[in-house]
Amino acid sequence: MEGLQRMVVSIDYIEENLDGELVIERIAAVACMSKFHFQRMFNMLTGYTVSEYIRNRRITVAAQELINSDSKVIDVAIKYGYESPEAFTKAFGKIHGISPSNVKKDSQSLKAYPKLSFQIQLKGDVEMDYKIVEKEAFTVVGKSIRTSTVGGENNRNIAAYWSESNANGFTKELDKNCGPLGILGICLAFDQEQENLVYLIGAEKNSDKLPPDWEECEIPAANWAVFPVHGAMPHAIQKVWERVFSEWFPSTGYEHAGGPEMEVYLSDKDPSSEDYYSEVWIPIKK
Repeated sequence: MEGLQRMVVSIDYIEENLDGELVIERIAAVACMSKFHFQRMFNMLTGYTVSEYIRNRRITVAAQELINSDSKVIDVAIKYGYESPEAFTKAFGKIHGISPSNVKKDSQSLKAYPKLSFQIQLKGDVEMDYKIVEKEAFTVVGKSIRTSTVGGENNRNIAAYWSESNANGFTKELDKNCGPLGILGICLAFDQEQENLVYLIGAEKNSDKLPPDWEECEIPAANWAVFPVHGAMPHAIQKVWERVFSEWFPSTGYEHAGGPEMEVYLSDKDPSSEDYYSEVWIPIKK
């Protein structure tokens, strides 16, 4: 589990530099990973984006410093990377619910985000099937939403988007235009800090006669790691996503290549049935 051990090293590096400059490229380099792969793996393993975790830790440590010292708010704000007391006060209040100037008066209401730790375990009880597929670039069509990854908002919004698309007949219309891969759920694009993403419900384009409100985009050529999923949605596919990042990536030497990720729904059975079949597709590189 060398990959998880490197994540531990990166957490230590963050902790040692909370009052200094923390650049994601450098943190990823400490973990011997590409920037995209490190951020994606960190988010999948912890539920936090890297930037979100750093903000939470800095505000936690800053609160303790204000309580246990005579430091001025402006000095603590600058020490932990805030350009102005106003920006620090806003971030502090968002987490703790009070202003930093009042922290000594009402310390009981403070929240704490402790340093993360990873319990590294070797799991070999259940094999993980996969195959590597080389696929040329292809075009997909469908409709998308933009959502935040902070606080797991994307999971709630995407689930609601699927429910809405099934209820209003959109997925049925897609089914009429499906290519060989069936209906797709695609994480198309992340922003620089991976705190926002574009998610598309779509299918491979196989016709030029499409509704005017459908979007069209190209998925680049890639080598894909393809993982079979057997079981009811969404639990079965969520479990596979978890195992990909906690077991498969750390043990194989592959990295996320940084492109779109896909959930492939090939079965025409009820998604809530235990024999439902789907796949997870992730672009990879050695």
